[in-house]
Amino acid sequence: MKNTKNSKQRFAPTLCLTHYCNLNCVYCYQKHDSHNRMSFETAKKCIDWIFNNIPDKNEGVELDFIGGEPLVEFNLIKQIFEYVKKTYPNENVIFFATTNGTLLNDEMKEWFTKRRGCCVLGLSLDGKKETQDYNRSNSFDKIDLNFFLKNWPWQGVKMTLSEFSLDHLAENIIYCHELGFEKIGGVNLFEGNFDWSDEKWIQKLIPELKTLVDYYVEHDDLEVNQMLNRHIEICGNFDSRKKQRWCGIGNGAVFFDVDGRKLPCTFCTPMTFDEKTLSEICNHDFSKVDDFIDDECFDSCYIYPICPHCAGANYLTQKTFKTRDKSKCRIQKLISLFAADLFAKRILKNPGNFEDTNKILLIDAIQKIRELYLPEFKDYFEDE
Repeated sequence: MKNTKNSKQRFAPTLCLTHYCNLNCVYCYQKHDSHNRMSFETAKKCIDWIFNNIPDKNEGVELDFIGGEPLVEFNLIKQIFEYVKKTYPNENVIFFATTNGTLLNDEMKEWFTKRRGCCVLGLSLDGKKETQDYNRSNSFDKIDLNFFLKNWPWQGVKMTLSEFSLDHLAENIIYCHELGFEKIGGVNLFEGNFDWSDEKWIQKLIPELKTLVDYYVEHDDLEVNQMLNRHIEICGNFDSRKKQRWCGIGNGAVFFDVDGRKLPCTFCTPMTFDEKTLSEICNHDFSKVDDFIDDECFDSCYIYPICPHCAGANYLTQKTFKTRDKSKCRIQKLISLFAADLFAKRILKNPGNFEDTNKILLIDAIQKIRELYLPEFKDYFEDE
């Protein structure tokens, strides 16, 4: 569910409108092809399937557009919008697209502004000009940040970390907040063949996380960015230790590729995998929950319930859903330590902001995380 303001539980299928992207980001793992785009006829078939298969528990539809860069297909977005409004006039629908923001012209801005209550754009922005230009093809000056702030300030931005931006993590997040974005909806370690276990990344990340904890303690009215905003209180909860899947790949996510194929999730596309591998993934029995549980993680890792994990991304590097990529374990432990530190300091500052039951669970989790992981980083936290 995207951060659509005042949103209820919605059915959120995704349409890939094009495989083409006008940028070439340093961390991108996808292959972009300008020839692969969704036709309007294909889009209509997908839309009809979606509106004939809305689960009973949902109170509306959030129709998500991705690419590539979805605004390459702005005319198709307009056609889909008009088709939905005409064919399904009584449905409660939000139209959402994640964009790099560089293609927005005056016509697009006018169209989206008039429909901003039901059409939402989420911006991918890695921070200040130097970082954005390095990571995302010199694109900073092509983005009208005020357009996004004026129309959807509550939506926030999505950020991805590269080797370069790790050194500037705190200043980039703080920069986005001080521009006026209320939320940093995603701060993601980029996927693919990259060794996040290298000690130099730990050394770079520690001072950045320290700065962010201090910032969020001082500005405790802000929603903490996704990297640090972890529900550590569930780590000791019995229900969180049950074997269950944490993503909708294969049986929860609804994703249509440009040719109308219904694929397991937005990660599992021809942009990411060759056809042979994609066929292997699609033929997997997604009902076998145990195929998605790494027994070593489940049995021995306290932060297993809150460790960010994408099954599709895992398959990209491990060629399996079951065995997790352990190269991120150490950095996830470190992030959890700082998340615990942030919650501890916010509780001390404003204990009344936390319900008593949740506060007790948080304090237990803070103590356990420090007990388990501080020794592993003792050389960096001698004064803790």
